[in-house]
Amino acid sequence: MSGFPTLLYKELLRFWKVSFQTVAAPVLTALLYLVVFAYALGGRVRVFEQTSYAQFLVPGLVMMSVLQNAFANSSSSLIQSKISGNLVFMLLPPISYVEFFGAYVLASMIRGLVVGACVLAVTVWFVDLRLAAPGWVLVFALLGSAVLGALGLVAGIWADKFDQIAAFQNFVILPLTFLSGVFYSIHSLPAAWQAASHLNPFFYMIDGFRYGFFGASDFPPLASLAVVAVSFVLLAAATLALLRSGYKLRQ
Repeated sequence: MSGFPTLLYKELLRFWKVSFQTVAAPVLTALLYLVVFAYALGGRVRVFEQTSYAQFLVPGLVMMSVLQNAFANSSSSLIQSKISGNLVFMLLPPISYVEFFGAYVLASMIRGLVVGACVLAVTVWFVDLRLAAPGWVLVFALLGSAVLGALGLVAGIWADKFDQIAAFQNFVILPLTFLSGVFYSIHSLPAAWQAASHLNPFFYMIDGFRYGFFGASDFPPLASLAVVAVSFVLLAAATLALLRSGYKLRQ
């Protein structure tokens, strides 16, 4: 297992060396979302009793930052290695595909959680928050970041150039994130759109994460946890199969 910690260390250094871009920039983006949406809609929208719109918004922004940065870490790292040609130096050593998967996904989880923690630390200065169930917050943050870390690996394996990663992020990750209930409760939507929202796995991640703050959610948290857990198992199995086959890696 000596290859696993080495690869993990390399992945952690990769994003930490440019932390101004990989950590500070997403925190600023989330803060701007909070300021714009909270002040524009704060007096017009109320989702849960005794919860202001700004309070409702913060957990969604935190989880959105976790998910997007977990995906960005693994996908950008793998496509950079493929394009620069240094991927061969990770394929030649005796590193198993399980170690490869574990190092990339764990590094993605750490980046997502670091960014999410920074977003929370900044936004709590503007919004008074209480944790109703901290365990749920931690579980959904860990599972959600793991799902997006694995999905980033799939995107990195599939893509052959940066444009394809950008397209995946803009046409898959971004719409699923924005339509998952970050800025609204799905109960405010028409019935057809509510049904469509239940097909979005990101909804369960954000709704379950938000339950940990308020003890209230749009969907039962245990059911959300089951959906997210099954999503991770299926995605991890698919990713491991791709890594084992060497698809678009051993070329």
